[in-house]
Amino acid sequence: MVDLDAVKDRLDAIVDEHADALIEASHDIHDHPELAFAEHHAHDVLTAILDRAGIEVERHAYGLATAFAARAGTSGPTIAVLCEYDALPGIGHACGHNIIGTAGLGAGIAAARLADELGGRVLILGTPAEEGGGGKVALADRGALDGVDAAMMVHPAGYDLPTFGAIAIQQLHVTYRGKAAHAAAAPQVGRNALDAAVLGYVNVGALRQHIRPDERIHGIFTEAGEAPNVVPERTAAIWYVRSPTLRRLEALKARVLTCLEAGAAAAGCTMEHAWIDPAYADLVDNPPFIELYRHNAARVGRELADPSVAGAIVGSTDMGNVSHLVPSIHPMIAVSPPNVAIHTQAFVQHARAPEGDQAVVDGAKAMAATVADLWLQPDVLADVQAAFAAARLTHH
Repeated sequence: MVDLDAVKDRLDAIVDEHADALIEASHDIHDHPELAFAEHHAHDVLTAILDRAGIEVERHAYGLATAFAARAGTSGPTIAVLCEYDALPGIGHACGHNIIGTAGLGAGIAAARLADELGGRVLILGTPAEEGGGGKVALADRGALDGVDAAMMVHPAGYDLPTFGAIAIQQLHVTYRGKAAHAAAAPQVGRNALDAAVLGYVNVGALRQHIRPDERIHGIFTEAGEAPNVVPERTAAIWYVRSPTLRRLEALKARVLTCLEAGAAAAGCTMEHAWIDPAYADLVDNPPFIELYRHNAARVGRELADPSVAGAIVGSTDMGNVSHLVPSIHPMIAVSPPNVAIHTQAFVQHARAPEGDQAVVDGAKAMAATVADLWLQPDVLADVQAAFAAARLTHH
């Protein structure tokens, strides 16, 4: 009979052995923010650590230049630990993906060291382009999750939470076309594409009064004309449309599109639109899987807060798509005070502060211990998979 507590102590020790390298890598990635599918520096930093740990790694995996995959173990359940490392435009690592990538790497390295001994397999998967690019969806479509029994990652936040309130999302790109004219000499000749965009924006604002409280619509203008004295002949906007499930998202998308098209009609302009794939799915929670992580987070001194008390963090992630394919968890790990929101300049600083460094180590230990739970307790893994099957019935 394997002593599970002793195994977890050994995993902790392996994480501690690599802690300095993981924290250094977290800082390095933070200092070199890279956008979706351009994370070449982060890819090289993380794969170099795997090399030094003696773990064979496939660089540029599955045809994606900044993805990687490393495996260990020859038999038993396959547990995937997912690493993110892309940044946000203009604001860098305001989502703390430097912590996600290095915590995942630490968990994977620890699990890999004991995989053969414990009779399990681990997949360390480097997943680019979470911030809008859908890297995990592309990897899944290319077979990266084939044979995976469960998947996990941790995400930094202002609280330690069991899950992330991830709802479905799809991006919409819109272009309005009118007719240019001199705005003073002959405005009657023109058709104002900026008016079309503004009227569409106002229509969406009115729509927001009549959508459900758990739905979101937000957009920006990316083109708004060239000069004030020229009637704009072309404008453009990007919209995010979010709803709790993909099914409800489809209904909301149609309503948003009607609002934007009405703006074009009112201004005498035309509108072109493109829904950007992939859509991100909602996150399917897995209660028994979450309970494993809850226990292992407590081992490293982190008590998970109740989201209904702490305040659920709402957003979207391509980990939602993964959760529809395999049993998954996406807990949040505290790196900042509760009043500091992710995707802000303030959060950027916390992602590189001592609290962020501690999250790298604690997250790695909690996930590595959770991998061991799934390897060594077949009945628990069966419960996780049964919960996944039951949730799929309600989501589809």
